[in-house]
Amino acid sequence: MTKQKNKLLKLKNNNLALSAKNNYSLSIQLSLDGFSFCIYNGTLEQLEALKTYQIKAKTHKDLLTEIKSIFNKEPLLDFDFKKISVCHVNNLSTLVPKSFFDNTKLNRYLNLSIKTLKNDYFDYDELTVIDAVNVYIPFVNVNNFLIDKFGSFEFNHTSSLFIKNILEHSSKSVNANMYIYIFENQLDILVCRAHKLMLYNSFNYKTKEDFIYYILFVAEQLEMDAKYFELNLLGNISTTSSYYNLAYTYVKNVKLFNYNLNYKTIIPLSDLQKRRFYNLLHQV
Repeated sequence: MTKQKNKLLKLKNNNLALSAKNNYSLSIQLSLDGFSFCIYNGTLEQLEALKTYQIKAKTHKDLLTEIKSIFNKEPLLDFDFKKISVCHVNNLSTLVPKSFFDNTKLNRYLNLSIKTLKNDYFDYDELTVIDAVNVYIPFVNVNNFLIDKFGSFEFNHTSSLFIKNILEHSSKSVNANMYIYIFENQLDILVCRAHKLMLYNSFNYKTKEDFIYYILFVAEQLEMDAKYFELNLLGNISTTSSYYNLAYTYVKNVKLFNYNLNYKTIIPLSDLQKRRFYNLLHQV
């Protein structure tokens, strides 16, 4: 068995009708592979909707076409939200120490690790938790569409949310632990020790052999013994997955990353759903 199949997920009250008297916030996660959103009721302090759409966009232009189609048919997105946050999922990012950062040289930082184009738009997130800046290329055409739709909103790169949230909630262990967020075609790998970031990187992958290669490669580079370090898996994965079983073949301490939300949901989320939408649910 491979990763869990990405199916359209609808988690909401069937009679849900957004009311102007409540303080609603909309959180969006988007990538070339999918579009997901959740709606939080700030008045009742509960999550009232979570939906995801699988898409297959090859370019930013294709992605915008898909998202416009979703907005045209999704009534829950046709509302005047009090707060909106957007998470961009891609591997077009790099971390820069705050002491070396110059916001006039964003393209230069990314040129060191990826191929950029002349008309690329660059942005950055400040990460005080590691005293660094995350420079990245967002889906700017989608941002422009959302500005036309909603006005101003907050947006971040997926790695910024991943790093911030994992470091804040990781253990105080003096041993290095590895966290992997498994997306459809992308692996985000984070290694930390006692709330300190040791490594973050993102890799494209196609097979489970790619998956285990990057885990073992990172462990080797950081001299982490596969018999002892803790490997925490996030994303669309369970104990029945061939990815989980392959990881357990080489790493003896493999865990599915489970956690508790600090707010209510109208319908209970499974541990699998909470792992899959970890970043999205932490945008609330």
